[in-house]
Amino acid sequence: MSEIWQEFLMLDNILSITLYCIVVFFIAWIFSRIIRSVAVQVLKKKQKDKFGKTSLQFFKNSVKFFLGLFAIFYLIFTVPVFRSKAAIIFSGAGILAAIIGFAAQAALSNLIAGAFIVIFKPFRVGDYIKLDDARIGIVEDITLRHTVINNFENKRLIIPNSVISTDSILNHTIDDSYILSFNNFKIGLKANVDLAKKIIQEEAIKLESVIDNRTAEQVLERSIQPVEVRFIDTFENHIHLRAYVWLNDPFQEFKMKCELKEAVHKRFISENVDLPIPLLRLVKEEN
Repeated sequence: MSEIWQEFLMLDNILSITLYCIVVFFIAWIFSRIIRSVAVQVLKKKQKDKFGKTSLQFFKNSVKFFLGLFAIFYLIFTVPVFRSKAAIIFSGAGILAAIIGFAAQAALSNLIAGAFIVIFKPFRVGDYIKLDDARIGIVEDITLRHTVINNFENKRLIIPNSVISTDSILNHTIDDSYILSFNNFKIGLKANVDLAKKIIQEEAIKLESVIDNRTAEQVLERSIQPVEVRFIDTFENHIHLRAYVWLNDPFQEFKMKCELKEAVHKRFISENVDLPIPLLRLVKEEN
């Protein structure tokens, strides 16, 4: 059987070579499908384990590439026509190798960076990360070449692994999902500061995403409020207050800020808390 197969490969015609290539790539595709389907099943069981999920996701993305690469090299070394052509090409491969090496430099750097991301895990699939104000969102996928981030407009940011691995990253969920949100408020210079603080605290604690992050000792001692409101400074036309609000979900921060500002403003109006009055300075120039 093996002798017949070797004679078949020796046929120097397009039909036999094409058929053989189709068989090899089909087998590689079948193996890829099997391995990727197993990885998908394991991923479903590891939805809560972000470290395992990230590694499996990267592995799943790698399988297709490496099996395809293996199939190509297998064809080169088993088909005499391909082997002879490859020998001719690589016999004078000095310039060719330099060209291929230069072209593959970016691809290899992305591949290595992707592997380092999976190994050292500065972020994982499902993490909420921020590179800068324009690049912020949830890590959706880590491929051999790039990382996919889904931002809050449901747009996908495609960032090369070599770029994201060298950037400074703010990871909101690498350890836990709790965040401390700063919320600033302005009241008039003659406002009742204690009443304003009380209103802010009461309205903040009503919100679903706000949590009491105090320790048991702090709760017993009552040394710290669930929501701390501090007097920051006085300015020309207002007093600056800041509320320190703990959340259990960083994705809810913007929504919480909007709801809190609206609720506090309504309470300030209903309870006659003095609000800042805009000042307009007119400067008269004399000739």
